[in-house]
Amino acid sequence: MRSPLRTLVPLALWLLCLPALAQDYVPSRDAWSHASPSEAGFDPARLAAAVDWARANGEQAPADLRDALMASFGPREPDYRILGPVGTRGPANGMILRGGRIVAEWGDTARPEMTFSVAKSTLSVVAGLAYDDGLLPEPDQRVSMQVSGPWFEGAHNGAITWTHLLHQTSDWSGALWDIHDWADRPDGDDPANRVLHAPGTHYKYNDVRVNLLALALLELQREPAPQVFKRRVMDPIGASSTWRWEGYENSWITLDGLRMQSVSGGGHFGGGMVINTRDLARLGLLMQRDGEWNGQRLLSSDWIARALVPSRVKSDYGYLWWLNTGRTAIPAAPERAFWAAGFGGNHVYIDREHDLVIVTRWTPDLAGVVTRVLEALEQP
Repeated sequence: MRSPLRTLVPLALWLLCLPALAQDYVPSRDAWSHASPSEAGFDPARLAAAVDWARANGEQAPADLRDALMASFGPREPDYRILGPVGTRGPANGMILRGGRIVAEWGDTARPEMTFSVAKSTLSVVAGLAYDDGLLPEPDQRVSMQVSGPWFEGAHNGAITWTHLLHQTSDWSGALWDIHDWADRPDGDDPANRVLHAPGTHYKYNDVRVNLLALALLELQREPAPQVFKRRVMDPIGASSTWRWEGYENSWITLDGLRMQSVSGGGHFGGGMVINTRDLARLGLLMQRDGEWNGQRLLSSDWIARALVPSRVKSDYGYLWWLNTGRTAIPAAPERAFWAAGFGGNHVYIDREHDLVIVTRWTPDLAGVVTRVLEALEQP
């Protein structure tokens, strides 16, 4: 087995070779330093070609995302309907950071837009805050031990743990916000009468169950996820005031005498995270820096390490983050690279080995972008 020390020493020596890109640099709320491609260790012509490729391979049609959702999910999901706000998308845009500084930027990176399932990864961060606070002491505990209500009752649903929800392996059965679990990306000819899988044994990408995780966290933290996320993460990293995180018209509950909305873990049925590229890049930089920002610990290393352990059922998926296990998804990238991904080509790619954060909006082929960016590196 390769020694971890042998792996870390070359990386540490390489990092010391980048004096222009001090590793502790973080952007202020009002200013963000740039580095030229050559200063950041890139071949300028190759990096420009990578950006041109990302822009050229972006998708903008249909601009009205309601039309995109109806075309994608309407024909194959029973009684499909949009329950939350839906916006429009602009042309492809994105950012590349190295050493925390902006090396490349294209399109309108200040325009807040829907991110779809990138919201799942932000929900993982919110779960991590609950873990750090001791509210979620052990992810392998059954959710029913801490969350009351009808959602986790019975032999099947009662066996579901936080880890099952975070890995999307719960196979939770029921309806939430008037949407049945089986109606989301249905399987087979009779999905309503499907065979149940024991929790933890079967992976299924399913927004209804991720929305259930959001509701469970709301019950646990007694505070809406956007408020927790803003106070604990977005404000400290200097994010703008233009982002928002929404649920559905019917995802409201009364908790402690207050009316609160449970958010959506994606935009499949509308709602979800609406945010600009620059704010996503800040979040990516926080994750790349292992939860620290300007000397302040915002999210524990323990949680991040847990979040990046592959599920036993799906080796390229952790706690709502995509993994490059076996370098299968992006062969050119390191195995430890990870990313958030959402419908339509929304991505936040994090690569600690190369000190990179790449955000793409409306460019579906993340591997194509990352491969070209890595090929542009003169100092790998």
